[in-house]
Amino acid sequence: MTIASQDRLQQPIIAGVVTALVGFTSSFAVVIAGLRAVGASPEQAASGLLALTVVFGLGAVVLSVRSRAPVTLAWSTPGAAMLAGMGASYHAGWPAAVGAFLLVGLAILMTGLVPALGELIVRIPTPIAQAMLAGVLLTLCLAPMRSLVEVPLLTLPVLAVWLTATRWLPRWALPLALVTALVVIGIHVAVSGEAVSSANWLPTLTFTVPTWDVGAVVGIAVPLFIVTMASQNIPGVAVLSSFGYVTPWRAAMTVTGVGTMVAAPFGGHAVNLAALSAALSAGEEAGPDRSRRWIAGVSSGLSYLFLAGLSGALVTVAAIAPGGLVEAVAGLALLGTFASAVVGAFTAVATRVPAALTFVAAASGVTFFGIGGAFWGLVIGLVAYGVLRPDPEPA
Repeated sequence: MTIASQDRLQQPIIAGVVTALVGFTSSFAVVIAGLRAVGASPEQAASGLLALTVVFGLGAVVLSVRSRAPVTLAWSTPGAAMLAGMGASYHAGWPAAVGAFLLVGLAILMTGLVPALGELIVRIPTPIAQAMLAGVLLTLCLAPMRSLVEVPLLTLPVLAVWLTATRWLPRWALPLALVTALVVIGIHVAVSGEAVSSANWLPTLTFTVPTWDVGAVVGIAVPLFIVTMASQNIPGVAVLSSFGYVTPWRAAMTVTGVGTMVAAPFGGHAVNLAALSAALSAGEEAGPDRSRRWIAGVSSGLSYLFLAGLSGALVTVAAIAPGGLVEAVAGLALLGTFASAVVGAFTAVATRVPAALTFVAAASGVTFFGIGGAFWGLVIGLVAYGVLRPDPEPA
């Protein structure tokens, strides 16, 4: 192999590794917060993190090799944020949440097999979908401020590093904030003399027998499916398309749907196409030769399999972190997504009121008939949109 060939191979490999590092470190805290909010124990949350990472790591390798395109996968970060926002309003229990995760996987699989389902998701007005997303993200985006009030001396270094890195190293801002948080937690534990058990540092899979609860099905499965499709899968297709690649839609929905169903009994909430991080493997960072960028997808998948081994340790650290410090990092990770969702929800004047109703209902955390605010926000927004939509101009 010539030096030029080695360079052309090295670029997509490094791009894939960077994709995995940025994708994992910037959002794993959101996943932990989401799983814990719907009843997972630390062991079950670690199992979910492990199962998700292994499944979408393998899925990225399979899809990239099969399609010869840089297809990268991820967990549903907005979906995890939605779960985190449920908090005390969720009472159905962890097995019921696992049952809802299984149904999300089935729905994703059916979306690939029945095109009409995908078209139905696309027909949801974008401002309404964005308003629901903004509403479910709001609670977690407030976490940095809550942490700043509760433990200011521990939170300030994290915020300072994140803000500084956002200015000069934006791609690495969240990983650097995470590293800072881990250092701060380590210093706090050392100073306080708190005992830390090493029993759960190694990742293990914990199986949960799913149960079926109407409130969990309607309050978790329906909005989780919609958020995952509208905020991850459809943008993921658009990102690949912007770089000249055709997403293998049916294969991708089959892999992510089946993958979600496999991960669900072990605590995984949803697997989907990567959106923002997908550009790292599909763009110029993966090398000038577009025909070789599929290697970046494979490299990202293999890197995720390595990172899966950290799941137990990360959940253990999150459990001992004071004052919601890890949730604060999760909130920082979602600020950009939240801002984009707010802009998408309220830019159009004609849909501003329905979007506002959707936003406040989704953000309120209220529960009716055991069903959370995300679902009711979508229903209220769609009804308001239907009532307030201007009549079409006469021909």
